[in-house]
Amino acid sequence: MMLTMLYEGKAKKVFATNNPQEVIVYFKDDATAFNGEKKDVFLDKGRVNLAFTRYFFELLHSHNIKTHIVSFIDDVSLKAQKVNIIPMEVVVRNKSAGSICKRLGFQKGMNFTPPLCEFYLKDDSLGDPILCREHIRYMDILEEKELSEIEQTALEVNTVLSEHMDSFGVTLVDFKLEFGKTAEGEIILADEISPDTCRFWVKGTMESLDKDVYREEKGDLISSYKRLADILGLKL
Repeated sequence: MMLTMLYEGKAKKVFATNNPQEVIVYFKDDATAFNGEKKDVFLDKGRVNLAFTRYFFELLHSHNIKTHIVSFIDDVSLKAQKVNIIPMEVVVRNKSAGSICKRLGFQKGMNFTPPLCEFYLKDDSLGDPILCREHIRYMDILEEKELSEIEQTALEVNTVLSEHMDSFGVTLVDFKLEFGKTAEGEIILADEISPDTCRFWVKGTMESLDKDVYREEKGDLISSYKRLADILGLKL
């Protein structure tokens, strides 16, 4: 049966199903960096990222954090609730790395206590600019109550993931989340959580186990992801 594609992004394709409230999300093998300026394809990347997404989302479910996941179809596809993705990326930072160092001159590895929560407009053509709460209000992206709800959920996700990764000797440096609204207006966590969307360092070092290996050409991307999976006991 031919599926109708609703959307194709840098790392995923979304297809319609017979249920208007559900979609199929297919994980591609594509890798991008710097808002799509750097592009490559890595065999098995989609399968590996879906395995991580399943691992982390099931962990969040065990802590009563809602996500869009309905079920997992195969190694590269999942079924999800259909949501309207909020055009905003939420970034939680426990340490300074990446764009914040370039933007504000922070030394890499500085601790943020409490964690820093940032918002970015989801728009590659504008370079995903940072948003303040007033921007979000004036652009009618979210109401203040909804933004506070998302911020609280993002920080809860950070607590769960940080503590979990720390128990395996891995530091969660920062990560990006996306949220969506269901047909009933409920806001839930969507997209993925994987080494594509997080920075992971070997504890006590700045050794990357994430997409920085690709961004900064520090080694083989898939080998680094599989190393993280081995640390977590995740079978790929």
